[in-house]
Parts: sequence; C-alpha cells; structure tokens
Amino acid sequence: MSGTGGADAGGTPGLSIFSKYDPLKQRVDVVNRIGVDPFNMTFDDIMGPTRGRIGNREIILAGTNNYLGLTYDEAARQAAKDAIDRHGTGTTGSRIANGTYVEHEQLERDLAEHLGKPSCIVFTTGYVTNLAAMAGLAGPNDVIFIDADAHACIIDGTRLAGTTTVRFRHNNPADLDKRLARQAIPEGGHALVVIEGLYSMFGDIAPIDEFVEVAHRHGAYLYVDEAHSYGVFGATGAGIAEEQGVLDQIDFYSGTFSKSLASVGGFCASRHPEFELLRKVMRPYMFTASAAPSNICAAQAALDAIKSRPELRTNIMARAAQLHDGLNRMGFDLAAPASPVIAIRRPNEAQAAMEWNWLLKEGVYVNLAVPPGTPQSSSLLRISVSAAHTEEDVNAILSRFRALKDQSGEILNEMMRKIAGG
Repeated sequence: MSGTGGADAGGTPGLSIFSKYDPLKQRVDVVNRIGVDPFNMTFDDIMGPTRGRIGNREIILAGTNNYLGLTYDEAARQAAKDAIDRHGTGTTGSRIANGTYVEHEQLERDLAEHLGKPSCIVFTTGYVTNLAAMAGLAGPNDVIFIDADAHACIIDGTRLAGTTTVRFRHNNPADLDKRLARQAIPEGGHALVVIEGLYSMFGDIAPIDEFVEVAHRHGAYLYVDEAHSYGVFGATGAGIAEEQGVLDQIDFYSGTFSKSLASVGGFCASRHPEFELLRKVMRPYMFTASAAPSNICAAQAALDAIKSRPELRTNIMARAAQLHDGLNRMGFDLAAPASPVIAIRRPNEAQAAMEWNWLLKEGVYVNLAVPPGTPQSSSLLRISVSAAHTEEDVNAILSRFRALKDQSGEILNEMMRKIAGG
C-alpha cells in the first residue's frame, strides 16, 4: 500500500513517513536557493589528484582527502588493472565464504608488519571497519569510552555493540581519567577507549601518548582510528601513534583505504593475536561482500609507496604549513594548528554555503561542513591538502581566499537576495 501515511495506512493523519525531516528540508531549500547543492556535487571529469572538470571549467581539488595523491600513481593504477585481468571485477561473496583471495591475505600481512602488530583484518570500507571491530570487541558487560568529537562510524559502532557508552571531553586525557575512575565496570567486563589520531573536521591532533598512559593505567584497552593520519605522519607513515612513539602500545589500530591508500576499504590491526577470532563474530565482516581485487591491489601498491617514498610526507606537510600560514595571515578563523586538514570557521551555515559556491565558481573545490556532522555545531569551509599539490597550487588557492575576503560584503548581499528569492 502506498500513500501519505494516513490513519488507514497505520500512520498519523496528514503526515508522511518523511515529515520528521521537515526541518532538514527547510535547511536544504535555503542552501539550494543560494547555488549548487554542495552535498550532491558531480564532476564531469577527474583529471588527476588535484584537478577536476565541471562543464568547461577546470577546478583545483582542495577537498578530496587524497592526502598522498596516489589515486593516479602509475603503480597503483596498473595494480588495479592487473587485478581485474586476473580475478575479474568483484568477489561476489564475503570473506567467510568465497571472498578471500591471496591478495587480501597478503595485504593483511603487510599492513600488520608495517604497524608491528601480529594481527590485521581487512574490511570492505573504513566505516564498516569501525562498525564491525567495535561491535565485535565490546559485549554486554563492557563499557566504551569515546571522544566527544567521535566520527559517525564510531558512534554507530557503539550502537551496534549495544554497550554502555561514556563520552569524555574532546582530546582531554584528564577528563577520560576522571570518567574511567568513576565508571563502574560490570563483573566480567572491560573498558574500551576509542579515539582518533587526526580529527577529520577541525584537523586537530590527539595526544595519543597521553591517552595510552591513562587508558592502560585503568586497565582499559585503547582503540585508535588513524583514518586521516595513516600514511601522513610518522617516520614510516604509520601515523600519529608512531610519531608520538607509542605505536607498539596501541591495542587496536584502524584505518581506511580511501585516504592515503588511494582505494576503497579499511583495516583494523591489533597487538593481541586473539583479535583473529573476531573474524567469526563480526557481522559487518561476515555478511558483506569482500573488497574487490582491484581495490585490494591498488591499496597494496599505495602501501608500498608509503613505505618507500618519505618525500610524499615531506611535501604534504610543507604545503599544509604554507596554506595554513597564508590563511592565518589573512585573518581567517582557523580551527586548529597546521595539519593536512585545515578548517575555516564561518559565522553560519548560509554564509558558509554562499562562500563555498563562490569559491567553486572561482575554480576551487573545498568541503562545506555543517551540523550535525561538525563539532560544536560549527559551519566550516574545510580544506584537505595533498602531497600532489604544488607550491603554485597553494598560492592559487590562497589568492581565491584573499579575493573572497576582499569581496565579502558583495557576497553576503548576493546571499541575502538569493535567500529572499530575489
């Protein structure tokens, strides 16, 4: 039966199943009146790690999370093509059925070796990685402690686990210390602390070394999501935990292929060999098709580049510092110190959307980030720097932001006209 959710359909008269989204629809309508829908962007062509095309316009890509620029790396592209020639385009089954190929196992061994862990499990996406691993690790008697700015997949992992969840103040080991001391853990249960390395919205870095000390002093396990920092930080690219000298103390380390590893997928590694047993209990791992061979082999080639090409990390840090310094000198309100993620706070959602559209027309693509997906209900223009960006690319981005600041009055007037329907 179809309809609008009337009483005869078992619903509230006059309301549809979509009525709960009316406040969201009003926000979407305002953004769409301002210009292009920023959450339904379509590129006519991607020409490389830093260039795209919309219509006849070439766009500088400054919001793709392509941190090391390896999506167009020749070795990664060739590895993906060769995998298709050998194994076809998909696996058609889960890892516990017909979906495990020799390449899946080789990548797991190589990631484990890079991180110095005895166990590593590869998943179909980074989101599924945290969903599966957290729900597999935590049982009904366990308590999960998560950072207040935790990513959606971490929050959903706690929901799937169905455990007691305690939030602590963002990047605040002292607050975690207090909460671990106060929280009673049921008999037979354990505490699992979940943080991120580089937070994806503000670009701020966690003091992982301090969290290690606090968590382990209370007998808790520490789970670190380094999705946005793996490949970018550390002497060998093993992330912020490596850079802070505590990689060997991380109990569970998760990451994604869709950033530095230039593919689609995810992984979780552990210093506990028993982690392998979770292959038999993690429902999102057991009941979803395994990653396509082309994705696995592209990630394998990107991993090889991470380990053998430290100049990629040198360049991305130099470009991040250049961009952060330039924006700071212009007086923009930056959310965190320099890192590959640079977030600019804007006064409100409408102004951020208007400025996002203006930048796109001027040939620069960044991310528009608004609540509820942002910390502190912030409205942000979010930039992700790539090792493939040149000094000239960053200067071009800075020139557009300088013009944006110079023309802010006219841009705001135009925004008000569009919102009013003029």
